[in-house]
This record gives sequence, C-alpha cells and structure tokens, in this order.
Amino acid sequence: MSEKLQIGSLVWAKMKGFSPWPGLISKPKHWVKKPAKKTDFQCIYFFGTKNYAWIEESNIMPYLEFKEKLVNSCKSASFKEAVAEIEEFLERIEADPTFTPEQFDNEREQDTTFDRIKEDSKSAPKKKKESTGGTKRLSTAITPKASKKRKSSQSEENGAISPVLSNHVPKNYEELLNRPLVEKPASPSLDINSISESFKSKKIEASTKTFGFIGLGIMGSRIVKNLINSGHKVNLWNRTAKKAEEVKEQADLTSPGQVKTFSVPCDVVYNSDIIFSCVSDTRAAKNIVFTNCGVLYQQDGNSLEGKGYVELTSIDTETSKDISNVITSKGGRYLEAQLQGSKDEADNGSLIVLGAGDKSLFDDCQTCFQAMGKTAFYLGEVGYATKMNLILQVMRGISLAGLTEGLVLADRSGLSLKDVLEIFSITSMSSPALMEKANIIVNQDFRNPRMPLQHMQKDLKLALELSDSLQQPLLLTATANEVFKHARRLGYSKHDSAAVYMRARH
Repeated sequence: MSEKLQIGSLVWAKMKGFSPWPGLISKPKHWVKKPAKKTDFQCIYFFGTKNYAWIEESNIMPYLEFKEKLVNSCKSASFKEAVAEIEEFLERIEADPTFTPEQFDNEREQDTTFDRIKEDSKSAPKKKKESTGGTKRLSTAITPKASKKRKSSQSEENGAISPVLSNHVPKNYEELLNRPLVEKPASPSLDINSISESFKSKKIEASTKTFGFIGLGIMGSRIVKNLINSGHKVNLWNRTAKKAEEVKEQADLTSPGQVKTFSVPCDVVYNSDIIFSCVSDTRAAKNIVFTNCGVLYQQDGNSLEGKGYVELTSIDTETSKDISNVITSKGGRYLEAQLQGSKDEADNGSLIVLGAGDKSLFDDCQTCFQAMGKTAFYLGEVGYATKMNLILQVMRGISLAGLTEGLVLADRSGLSLKDVLEIFSITSMSSPALMEKANIIVNQDFRNPRMPLQHMQKDLKLALELSDSLQQPLLLTATANEVFKHARRLGYSKHDSAAVYMRARH
C-alpha cells in the first residue's frame, strides 16, 4: 500500500459515473462485497452519503494535495455537504487523532437534531411559564456546544430534553418551513392476481430467457406483475426486500419457481439473461450500476458477456451514455427504454415504450414490451429515447400547470369545477391525460398517485439541463418547474402530480 494511501487517510475517490468525492480509507466492512481483484483496491468511506465502496487506487488521490483542484468540481448540494463534513472531520482529528468516522456521524446526527430544536424554539410563540419549577427554557438549555459536552448522568438539562425531542420537533419543524401537515399518500400492497381486461385480451408467448428486474416502485411493481402474468421467468431485487418477497409468495401459489428474489443487484444480473432497471431517479440508476454489489460486480471477474441491460428509469442522456459505455465495455448489450404513461397504464399494460441502443436487445425484449405496453418504438442510438421522453414530459408538465391555473381561476370566480370539467371534456382541448388530471383535482384524489409530483418535477429539471447544453431557452418549462418545486415544498412530493393545483390554489 502506498504511504499516501493508508487506512485513515483522507482522500478524493472517483467512482465511474460520479465526480471525485471526499472520503476516508477505511477498514473493510464485512457487508461490503470485495472485488474480484484483491489488490490495488481500497475500501472507502464517503463523507456526506456515509456509504462504503471498494475503489481502485488509480482513482484515489490525497485530499489536501488535490483539494484546491477538486473542491469546486461539482456544484450539487450533497457534494458541498460532503466537503463541509470532511473539513469538520479534519478539525476534529487534529484535536483527537483517535476520532473515528462513526463517532463523527453519531455526533453530527445529535447536533443536527439539537440545532433544529433550537431554531424551532426561537420561531415558536413565547408562552408564559405554567409552573415555577427549575427546568430551564429550551432556547438556553439546548445548544450544539452543550450537546457535545453532555455527561451520561441524568442532569436537570437532560431531563428537560427528552420530552421535547419526542413531542415538539415534528410539529414545529413543519411550522418553521411553512409547510402544511399533508397526509402521506396511501401505499397499497401489490396484488399480482388483479389483471385488467385489456391485458387479458393480449396473446403473449413468453420468451424462454430469464429476466431480472431491479426496482418495485409504482411503475416497476405493475410491470413485474404483467411480466409474471404473461409467463416470463423473473428474478427480483428491491431496496425493500419485503416487497420482493411478497411478490414471490403470491407467484409461488400458482407457478412455483417462476419468480426468484436476490439480496443484491449483482446476483440478479448473474442469474439473468436480460435485466430491467426501473428506479426512482438518475442517482439511483447510477448507484445500481456503479456502487458496491451493483451490476458491475460479477462473480466471474466483472464480465457482462451475454447479458442485456435495459434502463427503464427516466434519466438524462449523459447518464444513459455513461451506463451504456460501462455495460458495453464489459461485453454486455445496452438499451434505454423510456416509458410514457402513468400507473394506470402500467397496470393495464398500455404504456408506450421508447427504445434506443442495441437493436438486437430491443428485439429480444419484444415479448416483455408486449406485456408492458401497447407499442414500442426503436429510435436509434443511445440518447434519442431519453431526449424524446423529456420532450414529451415538457409538454405534459406545461399543460398540467396551465390546467391547474385555469381550474383555480374558475374556483376563485365562483364557478363549479364539475361544470367546468363537463364543458372542457367536449371541447377540442380535451385529452385523456388532461381529463385524468382534471378529475383528480375535482375529486381531490391526490393521495392515490398515478405519477408522483416529484417525478414530474425531476423530468422538467432534466429537460432544462438538456436545454442548457443546447443553449435553447425554455421559458415556460422553467416557470412550470418552479411551480412544481413550490408544490413539493408544500409537502406534495409523493402525491399525484395533479397536486400542483394545491400550490396554485393556496
């Protein structure tokens, strides 16, 4: 091991697909899967994310030596937080060389909680004392410095802290951010035996290949249901393992062995011919591929020879190309298959699939695409499908923002929204997508998301990033993006995208 790369050294570590990130060379953790090559790798603890991964020494640089060059290499808030954490850690180990990352994480978690309570107490209305007891007031009793100096004995201050932590924080924390207390959306379990009439009418001859599926969210779970019901063999992984097990248990009642579950994504890849990934966002899509126990960590030396990888996640073009490059460099085939449609269309198997990348892989997935959707388009080289998807999402997002403002104006004017909807439905402006959202608004059915608001805003953001790279102004998209961001701040991230109406209404 190089003198500069010893356990405890602060470093910049570069994982493919990500910017160099502040980290610390750590003792290997038993749960972090070792790479096939046992030499020239170091186990890295990443500040900010608190993750561990094995990184090649060629992608590791001393922190202080390269700080000036790399400290501004990424503009994201999570990167800035990671830099702040490693700088704080530097100060602590200068004072105490035995100080560890685990101690650091625990201490920061405590300090964050106490800082938040302190701010809440300042913003909360002052109340008169109800007793003459000796308990100190929160604003003076709890400070970050005080939390670091607390002793294990039960002092008077500690006695005052406990009830405040459990009763005061959630309510006043929401008040501090000026957010209403919005009920979370319902999350019903998946019933794979619930098959729509439109899906029953399909005549699909299942492929003999074994398909892996990573991610059982709103869209992914319904796609998997249709793959199972069309007779495909499916290997599953989900971040919440229980959800995958529930799907397997249901499938075993009628077709034992058709569905298998695995504890890590790399095992799904190893045991499958073609793998679908359907996760929440760009970062999650990258993590599935590049991080420890991800797609690249194969038992036979990281080769993906003979494997096909299909990215269903709505991502940007550059991320798709990064994933494509690493998959093909390992001998695999890559296809981006972007999905147009909502939860209901995923449930009915009537999505529109936009494919780009390896044409032979597109052809091999035809039986799966028949189970997922009503049609599939092949658009050419990697990047074309992601661009097409974002363009369609721009149109969808702007239309929805316009619809909500029209309905809000009608509401303020004293008109019945049901009357507006009835008339709107017979005009040339009406469309299935807008009618669906209008009905959700009229019925206030935001807690049953067809497409979560956070996903719509994410796609608008990605479209704006694409427009920046092309120097193409998108004025209405930028405005719609701000409207959706505000709705998320009001607490509607996981509600249906039609909940943007609540932002316009209030």
